[in-house]
Amino acid sequence: MPIIKVLLVDDHGPLRKALREGLQATGAVQVLGEASTGQEAIARALELDSDVILIDVQLREPQAGQRASSGVGAAVAIRRERPRMPVVFYSIQDDDEYYREFRASGILTHYAYVRKSNYLLPSMLVPLLRDAINGRSLVDPEIEDRVQEVRDLDEQSPRALLEPNELRVIELLAQGMTNEQIAARLNLHDKRAVSRTNGRIYAAWGLSETAVDDKVARARATLIYMLNRMIIWDENGVALVQDRRGEWTPLYLEAQTNDSDTSAFAPDAGSAPGTSAREEGWRKRIIRGNRS
Repeated sequence: MPIIKVLLVDDHGPLRKALREGLQATGAVQVLGEASTGQEAIARALELDSDVILIDVQLREPQAGQRASSGVGAAVAIRRERPRMPVVFYSIQDDDEYYREFRASGILTHYAYVRKSNYLLPSMLVPLLRDAINGRSLVDPEIEDRVQEVRDLDEQSPRALLEPNELRVIELLAQGMTNEQIAARLNLHDKRAVSRTNGRIYAAWGLSETAVDDKVARARATLIYMLNRMIIWDENGVALVQDRRGEWTPLYLEAQTNDSDTSAFAPDAGSAPGTSAREEGWRKRIIRGNRS
């Protein structure tokens, strides 16, 4: 089988080095070039004759800050110049925004999107690279579940119930601003306009009937806005959210469940079965890279 020519993109230097060495040691891959940021990836992809791109989803770029391009954003930009350029997204990130961006990207074929924790060994990546080159698509089941979860969340987003001016007001309210400060920021002539807008927000989110006073309503509206989830409060003041089955469950119980989830990169993670000493060495180096 022909050697796979890869562009390797990861913002973590030691991990990138470990991946390069591990991939090339399989004898099936040649790493033509490397990049550490989205902009570097775009430039390198256009100048190199690579078959496929192996790219992390989160690409930190301190100088660019929040304007830094993610791996998904870089892939979209590259595909404008090189349509359907094969790409394998390889990530540990679990932030909703990355799944949201992936959904919006419109990428349909010639790709894979997998968790690093499920593909720790370089040899496990080779079939993914070949499949992407051959036009196939694959999404890690865990990631597919999270993408669906984000889609459902967006469809039920409480923010979707607000008009643009109401969204601007709740955004500032959630930052701790008073009505007077919000009115000044939005150049409103009458600060009572903010109070009226607050009332519309409370009504849209069902807070008019459950909040005992404006301070409570503001606090609850802030929580709903920050979590971007519809929340109701029972007669005892317990916050309830809907779980995946559509049942209302206490928010604090859900938070405890999330906190108790074990990390795939826990210090006592054992060796993968059936791996050689050399592969186990690469695996440990990749785990150390992800912890950094």
